[in-house]
Amino acid sequence: MTAKVILHIPHASNYIPSLEGYEVKEDVLNNEILKLTDWHTDDLFYRADDEVIKAPFSRVFCDVERFEDDEKEIMAQFGMGVIYEKSDDGKQIRTINPSLRNKILSSYYKPHHQKLANAVNTQLRLHGKALIIDSHSFPNRPFKRDLNQNTTRPDFNIGTDRFHTPKSLINKSITFFERAGYSLGIDWPYTGTIVPMEHYQTNANVSSIMLEINRSLYLNNATNQKSARYQEIKKVVQDYIKVIKKSFFKEERRT
Repeated sequence: MTAKVILHIPHASNYIPSLEGYEVKEDVLNNEILKLTDWHTDDLFYRADDEVIKAPFSRVFCDVERFEDDEKEIMAQFGMGVIYEKSDDGKQIRTINPSLRNKILSSYYKPHHQKLANAVNTQLRLHGKALIIDSHSFPNRPFKRDLNQNTTRPDFNIGTDRFHTPKSLINKSITFFERAGYSLGIDWPYTGTIVPMEHYQTNANVSSIMLEINRSLYLNNATNQKSARYQEIKKVVQDYIKVIKKSFFKEERRT
């Protein structure tokens, strides 16, 4: 069976499954969704030949990229841990009690992560190794709560993990974007990449790299509407996935 890349798409949805706990009007909530959603990444990264794991709900409802434990999650200090209670502006948008938190984690967060783990485990069983591409976009100017406030941002960004991102994939990424004529940040403006917790920092046969696209490349300014360059950028992303996939599955299994 042909090996598949696992395309993890966590922030493409704008769906809020339940309004329980929210304290703001619909327009305020919609503005936050407009700002924080990685619009169209479910199309830009989609490949029928690979495995797509997409969160079917908005990050404003539950952010599957955050650690479940707020003690481990740096963004929890801003009220934007796994379950957002505050907006990017720092305003209270909802109140989460223990019962509601447990319900959201058990009904949404944990099932999503189990799907991701199952996909990884299938690739490990069939091919001895697995590759995740964590698929995102980012605004051309920092969010107010971003840890990196540098306003000069690259066209693309790769996020890495010292244990789970092979140096060869970083080098391939650098070469690819240089040849394509785009600037590339390495762990800038965003760092890291997702790995299922059962393999995190323990199984070197699970590899992961994050790719983020500057939204100014494919969206009209401050909207979720596709710009004239959308198809051009989609082709760049698709070509990148092909290059990374070919490079990764040519390598010998790491032990």
